[in-house]
Amino acid sequence: MERGEFRAPGSQLATYDGPGRYRWFCLEHVREFNAGYDWFEGMSAEEVRAAQHPVAGWRTESRAFRPDAGIDGMPRWADFDDPLEAIGMRASEIKARAARGRAKASRFTPREREALGVMGLGGDADRPMLRRRYSELVRKYHPDRNGGDRSFETRLQQVVEAYQLLRRASAFA
Repeated sequence: MERGEFRAPGSQLATYDGPGRYRWFCLEHVREFNAGYDWFEGMSAEEVRAAQHPVAGWRTESRAFRPDAGIDGMPRWADFDDPLEAIGMRASEIKARAARGRAKASRFTPREREALGVMGLGGDADRPMLRRRYSELVRKYHPDRNGGDRSFETRLQQVVEAYQLLRRASAFA
C-alpha cells in the first residue's frame, strides 16, 4: 500500500473549530472511493449531457438580469448595452434618491421640527396646512371655547409659539 497523498472528506464534518478531519488516500484508493459516488445516478443520458455542458447552471437568469426586471422605476438591465453603464446609472439613481431624502429631512431646523411636533404636522406640511392646523388648535385650546377653563392655557401658549416660529420658517417662504 502506498502513502496517501490525496485528501478526501473524513467521517467528521466541519465544525467551528476547523474543517474537520480528512482521510489521506493513495491513487488506487482514491479511485475506489470515487467509484462509490455517482453524481449522475438516476439521470437520463440527456440530463447527463446537459449537466456536463460548460455553462450548466448559468442558463437561468437571475431576477435582476431578466429583461423585465425594472426595479422601483429604475431602468432595466436590458436597456443598456454596457453592463458598467447600467451599474453607474443605478448607482446615480440611488444617490439622487438618498439626496432627495436628506433634502426633505433637512428642510426644517431642529427647533422647527419640534414646533411641527407641537402642531401635530409632518415634514411635508405646507403654509395652508400650517394655517389650518393653527386655527384648529387655537379653537380647541382657547379658554373662551372651553367655558373659561384655563387648564389648556399652557398648551395654547405652546401652539402660538410654534406657529410664530414656523410662519417665519424659510421652508414656508
